[in-house]
Amino acid sequence: MNSDTDSDTDSLAFDVFSRQCPSRSTLEHVTGRWGGLTLGALCEESLRFNELRRRVDGVSEKMLSQTLHALERDGLVLREAHPVNPPRVDYELTPFGREVTEQFLGLIHLVEGRMGEVLSARARYDEARGCR
Repeated sequence: MNSDTDSDTDSLAFDVFSRQCPSRSTLEHVTGRWGGLTLGALCEESLRFNELRRRVDGVSEKMLSQTLHALERDGLVLREAHPVNPPRVDYELTPFGREVTEQFLGLIHLVEGRMGEVLSARARYDEARGCR
């Protein structure tokens, strides 16, 4: 991209609540089930695909691949292919990805720390509605 295009983009006002805003898809990639977990898994170190798959328990190969492509396209993850045999590909956070992940990890830690309250609220809700 040229600098004129970059400055034009930087001056735009983005609004995630607008259906046409491109920030909405990036937010979806970050906060979606596999996106957030993938970013969180990469917060401490770069990982290979299968290392990521083991760390993000339950993600399929297809979903992890799609997630990594979306996060790479959004500039959150860097894919580095090494010219060795057998092939080696590492994934790591970009500076922007690291900044987003730090914010997201704050939310993760908040939710994990309050799960006792969440479980109690669920039990009260279920009991009030006659659910199991």
